[in-house]
Amino acid sequence: MASNNAVKATYKDAGVDIDLATQLLSSVKQKLASARRPEMLAPIGGFGGLFQLDLSKYKNPVLVSSIDGVGTKLMIAAMMQKYDTVGYDIVNHCINDISVQGAEPIYFLDYIGIGKLRSPLYEQVLGGIADACKAAGCAVLGGETAEMPGMYGNDFDLVGVINGIVEKDKLITGEKLAPGYVAIGLPSNGLHTNGFSLARKILFEMCHYTVDTELPELGETLGEALLKPHTCYWNAIKAAMDAGIALDGIAHITGGGLFDNVPRILPKNVDAVFHKSTIKNPPPIFKVLQEAGNLDDSEAYRVFNMGVGMVWFVPEADAEKAIEICKQHKVEAFRCGEIVAGTGKSQVVE
Repeated sequence: MASNNAVKATYKDAGVDIDLATQLLSSVKQKLASARRPEMLAPIGGFGGLFQLDLSKYKNPVLVSSIDGVGTKLMIAAMMQKYDTVGYDIVNHCINDISVQGAEPIYFLDYIGIGKLRSPLYEQVLGGIADACKAAGCAVLGGETAEMPGMYGNDFDLVGVINGIVEKDKLITGEKLAPGYVAIGLPSNGLHTNGFSLARKILFEMCHYTVDTELPELGETLGEALLKPHTCYWNAIKAAMDAGIALDGIAHITGGGLFDNVPRILPKNVDAVFHKSTIKNPPPIFKVLQEAGNLDDSEAYRVFNMGVGMVWFVPEADAEKAIEICKQHKVEAFRCGEIVAGTGKSQVVE
């Protein structure tokens, strides 16, 4: 094999800058260290994160895990050159996914795959992750940043893994749901982390808007409306559980909307019926998307959350108390439907 002895190849010349990665990580280590729990046995940076679970606090613990990504919302962040909110997105989405089963989030790990590591993208993403975890009492246990020139180009991907814990007898499964249960809607503040491929097609390809376009009905730029970080509902869920509310079913409304997410927890002999007219103050971005894209309700409510980020199912006797607990945690919850006899489906009616 021929070689050119006059030229010395380096990793940096190939597109991977190890020194920059070390420098940028050092700049956010203090913030990451603030998102910790006493069960952590070592600081971030080891080959594996160490977390010693205190089993004396539990009788019959179940570990609950989930993995997810932010999707093409990252493209909006790149257009805006603003990356802290997507750190909140990945953490809050993952926390919501396990909290619907009653699990307390205990530690989180992230993965960033990127074509070329750069500042301030890196610090903003990790800073958002640290702040979101700290707010939820969840530890940042570790992560991975993979700089892969030629793989991602100028783009990047963001993935999170969450681990939580719940007593087995407090698992929320939906199996008790029966006619007479009330659906409580917890509001979203926008698209959260789903539906951005359709939103980008409508707004940027069909309407030729940009992230800087200001629409009167939004009261802000499109970029600002689209980048609102995913709402975290864990603190409200924990408060409701502690108060003895019969939270017998919870659905996180992500990709698939009310139509596809709610049936994941429904027994086969009931349906969930939602009333569009009861959804209070849905973010105006949904009306913009539906009108600009000429979307049928069936499409809109399957792709987007349409103003409902999570649904709790409780007995009628607990409904008002559940709503009040949500309000105490700055979540303006509302009745939005009920459980009826059926075949395990979700319906959206007027």
